Amino acid sequence: MSESQGAYGESEGGCTAGAERLEAEARAAGNADLLDRFAADYPQGPHDRPQTMCPAFGSLRVGLRMRRVATVLCGSACCVYGLSFISHFYGARRSVGYVPFDSETLVTGKLFEDIRAAVHELADPDRYDAVVVANLCVPTASGVPLRLLPSEINGVRVVGIDVPGFGVPTHAEAKDVLSGAMLNYARQEAMAGPVQAPASGRADRPTVTLLGEMFPADPMVIGGLLAPMGLAVGPTVPVRDWRELYAALDSKVIAAIHPFYTAAIREFEAAGRTIVGSAPVGHDGTMDWIANIGAAYNVPAEQIAAAQNAFGPAIKGAIANAPIKGRITLSGYEGSELLVARLLIESGAEVPYVGTALGRTPWSAADREWLEARGTVVKYRASLEDDYAAMEAFEPDLAIGTTPVVQKAKESGTPALYFTNLISARPLMGPAGAGSLAQVINTAMGNRDRMASMKAFFEGVGTGDTAGIWENEPELHPEFRESQRKKQEKAARLAKSEEMI
Repeated sequence: MSESQGAYGESEGGCTAGAERLEAEARAAGNADLLDRFAADYPQGPHDRPQTMCPAFGSLRVGLRMRRVATVLCGSACCVYGLSFISHFYGARRSVGYVPFDSETLVTGKLFEDIRAAVHELADPDRYDAVVVANLCVPTASGVPLRLLPSEINGVRVVGIDVPGFGVPTHAEAKDVLSGAMLNYARQEAMAGPVQAPASGRADRPTVTLLGEMFPADPMVIGGLLAPMGLAVGPTVPVRDWRELYAALDSKVIAAIHPFYTAAIREFEAAGRTIVGSAPVGHDGTMDWIANIGAAYNVPAEQIAAAQNAFGPAIKGAIANAPIKGRITLSGYEGSELLVARLLIESGAEVPYVGTALGRTPWSAADREWLEARGTVVKYRASLEDDYAAMEAFEPDLAIGTTPVVQKAKESGTPALYFTNLISARPLMGPAGAGSLAQVINTAMGNRDRMASMKAFFEGVGTGDTAGIWENEPELHPEFRESQRKKQEKAARLAKSEEMI
């Protein structure tokens, strides 16, 4: 299985090919309300197949990074294998639980009994604070009712979620599915009575909770930005410990650094918290963000100005000392694409196109308006075809994007960088973020001659069916491909007619 296929790929095929059928089955099985909520939380926009890993990976990643939390998957064996593989590829150091099933246990309801038995077996308060159970596509389509699991066993919380590929568009938004479910649970606990204090203790100043996964240094940088206003940085959601959920809910202001956490924001708003969008990125973004956070906390104007004056010149200086010159197209599926584009533009780059696999929400409006005012086309729910078209239309000096975008760019001799590993895994906020991208960006753009040499070296080796070096001209059989296409169309028509019956 290649990276562009299956449970951990960036493809429109594979798992998602039967999405309409699975969605119809899920609605018939009693999950219509769940799918309607997903549609409201994560609107699909012009198309419903953005390039991303299997959505369930997002929830799995959140659970596996939490201390004293067990994660159990229920889905097809191939999906669980792929998700387990990629979770360990990304550094998970614990087992992924799995409840297997077959047609009989699925149809008779024994699968639910098996899940319940597995949760009871895992619910050891000496080892775990919570057990997370996640339904993948087939159990969700079949209506396996995780909501009927007990909410607590032996003092261990039980959180059941559904993360089907036909309901949750991207793995980034699946992080929100689990984060929102855990915040809901924690909020109900806090409403019922006293809860545990966070392991790190309580802050001596009002705090700002950060929403979105960030480079580890960014929260510390943000803490420095807040200090002149008498504020402190709070937990980062997704959290690493259950008790951090209570501390996150304690903050009166929530900074939606990544703007797609709709379910989490719903829980914060239910707790009466104020949400502030955008992020302290670049000079303009940092100045606006400090002002908005200060206003949300009713900080005196002179303190807000003091914070801005303390960091504004340093950010301008860092940007001036690390200029970026060139045209860049940018796309990704992490949620920080618009923020990175802002930083690139302030650093001197021309960014005519930004594509994000995430949907449009109110919390990215300020970033979108700032970019559009500078001539950037912002595409939400961008497809791979959108990203390809942008590369062809704008002929960038550098393409930043997902794996297939990088591959296509390099095949054409255009320098390219993988967004997730090489761009989003760097500090972006405040003075530390200013200039942090310049070295890797400028180095990559300087490789155009090397890319041209490589393209010339491999010229003539063939592509697609003729890839490689052949002793004789390869013989193609288009008639076989056409016959297979007709068979697939016939099978699809037959399946559709059976659905109608």
